[in-house]
Amino acid sequence: MDKPKICAVIVSDDAEAVKKAEVLADMLELRMDLVGSGWQELARRLHKPWIATMRDSAHRGKFTGSEEERVNELMQAVKLGAYIIDVELDCPALEDVVKSIKGRARCMVSYHNWDGTPNLEQLSVTVQRQLAAGAEICKVVTMARNVYDNLAVLKLIGLFPWIDLISFAMGPVGALSRVLSPLAGGYLTYASMDEDSGSAPGQMSVDALRKIYRMISL
Repeated sequence: MDKPKICAVIVSDDAEAVKKAEVLADMLELRMDLVGSGWQELARRLHKPWIATMRDSAHRGKFTGSEEERVNELMQAVKLGAYIIDVELDCPALEDVVKSIKGRARCMVSYHNWDGTPNLEQLSVTVQRQLAAGAEICKVVTMARNVYDNLAVLKLIGLFPWIDLISFAMGPVGALSRVLSPLAGGYLTYASMDEDSGSAPGQMSVDALRKIYRMISL
């Protein structure tokens, strides 16, 4: 079994916190909207592969500019060496944005459901839509309302073993799926820089997650 891949989510320009997280993580996600102005300088200081993510209010983020400005920021991340660009499945100009990214960075097409977890068939259709849009990495994240929702997002990974797929559930009930996702074949799982900087409900720190994997010798 491959070593579980952990992506630490960078939500501020706290140099010390970023440095500690970078040591423990395999990859980083730069939440450009949360870091705010100056994210470019922080990006230049990162030493591990990083994902560029810019969420607006419609996607529980803090970017307040126009959609054109948001896409332009993502294109800046491409120029600064981002390994992966995260683009939402419902992005108005998805086809054009994907074309602009591919060949310059890996393109992740993401889907988040903050209300619950659709059934496995519906989740499968979502992945098929992401692939049809040109996704090189598919990300499907839902809200867990019960323990069985964990099973749905983990089973989804097994339906698409030939692609790079990130699939887990948010919320306290979904924490289990965050741990198990890479063990079930998921591309990676996300963790916060530290206990006080989570970017989504149920997200544990990179230190805590790394300790869990060490306990089970991974």
